[in-house]
Amino acid sequence: MRKTIFEKIGGEFERQGNCLIPCLALPPEKEQPIGLFGRQHLDYLKQCRKVTYTNLLTSGRLNTYLADIDKQAQERFERLIEGMKQAQGITERLKEENALEWLGRMNNIRACAREIVNEEIIYT
Repeated sequence: MRKTIFEKIGGEFERQGNCLIPCLALPPEKEQPIGLFGRQHLDYLKQCRKVTYTNLLTSGRLNTYLADIDKQAQERFERLIEGMKQAQGITERLKEENALEWLGRMNNIRACAREIVNEEIIYT
């Protein structure tokens, strides 16, 4: 009996009834922690970029890709916060003198930075 292309590259079959079914398995992927930004991008891929999601999943690169996106987004988020704090003159002294004002301004900066990261990295 001639070998199929699948058998020539080392694939194996298992018999189920009268049929031979190829034994397919995803390549092993190193598990990496994925944070908030990575999970948001995963949801975006599942909803809006289904082909990209499927390609990454079946090639075994999804977790690595999401961990990289998460790292890029987190670094950009932190840089934006630091830059905005300096531009608006928010210091530790303000935190000591008027904690509520400092908190309000920091929440505003975080919200602005999150919107920028979402627009630039997560939803593209």
